[in-house]
Amino acid sequence: MKKLDKVILALFSILIFLQSILIICMIAGWVRIDTVTTFAKMALTDYNTSKIILAVAIICLLCSIKCIFFDTPDKEKKSQGVLMQNDNGKLLISKPTIENIVASVVKGFDSVEDVSVSTDLDNANHLIINVNLVVSKDVIIKELTLNMQNKIKEAIKKTSDLEVKEVNVKIKNIATEQNNKNNE
Repeated sequence: MKKLDKVILALFSILIFLQSILIICMIAGWVRIDTVTTFAKMALTDYNTSKIILAVAIICLLCSIKCIFFDTPDKEKKSQGVLMQNDNGKLLISKPTIENIVASVVKGFDSVEDVSVSTDLDNANHLIINVNLVVSKDVIIKELTLNMQNKIKEAIKKTSDLEVKEVNVKIKNIATEQNNKNNE
């Protein structure tokens, strides 16, 4: 969140807080409505005070329009990888890098004919890896996927020191001899 957005949010929060306190006091009978009305009339009849109130009202209106209709892009949301930081500085490991590591591990399995990989990050920067496979027809899918999930987690931990939350494997198809001939 940008600093300007934080300031706007803080100002709105303070204004709403004060307005809520005033309304509660009026309803409870601690402040009379006549007192509030008299104060408002005095403030609006003074030319300089009414200019200030008008300026504040216009600024609040513009800020509310900005907050409602114009979303500020958040750099963290558009992150293209995992950002790690230590005393020496920052390290960004891009999603394509992680996907290439996974693809190279998966291609090491003989029974895999084709692979596509995508990665997601949850709010806590935990990796979720999605692997789509086309496998050969004589494969034992459960054994293959279990071995693959373990090797992917190990490879990412070894190369980047990142923990993988999930490795989701989807078998898109089983390759047959006809599919292999059509691909050639």
